[in-house]
Amino acid sequence: MAPIDGFRHQFWIVSDDKDIETITAEFAKMPSLYIADGHHRSAAAALVGAEKAKQNPNHTGKEEYNYFMAVCFQASQLTILDYNRVVKDLNGLTSEQFLDALTKNFEVIEIDAINVNVSGDEEGIPCYEKIAIDEAIEQFGLDILKPAALHSFLVYLDGKWYGLFAKPGTYDDEDPIGVLDVDISSRLILDDILGIKDLRSDKRIDFVGGLRGLGELKRRVDSGEMKMALALHPV
Repeated sequence: MAPIDGFRHQFWIVSDDKDIETITAEFAKMPSLYIADGHHRSAAAALVGAEKAKQNPNHTGKEEYNYFMAVCFQASQLTILDYNRVVKDLNGLTSEQFLDALTKNFEVIEIDAINVNVSGDEEGIPCYEKIAIDEAIEQFGLDILKPAALHSFLVYLDGKWYGLFAKPGTYDDEDPIGVLDVDISSRLILDDILGIKDLRSDKRIDFVGGLRGLGELKRRVDSGEMKMALALHPV
């Protein structure tokens, strides 16, 4: 199957009972599975299943409502894309005030040049060269600016790119939610500075999938539709 996005999907039917038993046994050995996409749908399916079970006096656990469709991939065969944000205004702040507010919890660096791996020796050791940002973008495209590590972010504001790095103490490594970049940025930027409390209902914020690249963030800000863009490292 080849949908309009250009990606090709192939499916194989497994109907032999013995093959199904073998595959089921292999899946049973896995200690856990992680949801990369669809956690809201999964949670909704679990809630509906629990409610259906309550309503069924003859519940056995094998009914259809106990299951939902999923597809599993090996981690090595899966690419997690970034999921970025664009914001309509700075909550009454000037650009300078907004950048200053960021320095409370982040190191903020205006990106005017970038280290680029331009070559390597015969042993494969990379050779880095600092290149002006405009030249780097022209050679390698905007996506070369994407945050390269956890707890690093990218802000586009007034035609300039800024790198943000969360300061020590702004997150707890022992907190499985609080350590996530989506939570760090939501708490310390969107909520504390911009006053965006509910990401799902606030009309001042929108989301841009990583497949569309940083160019889409730049376009929406440069057009005047949005004031600022925030790019995250894929989580």
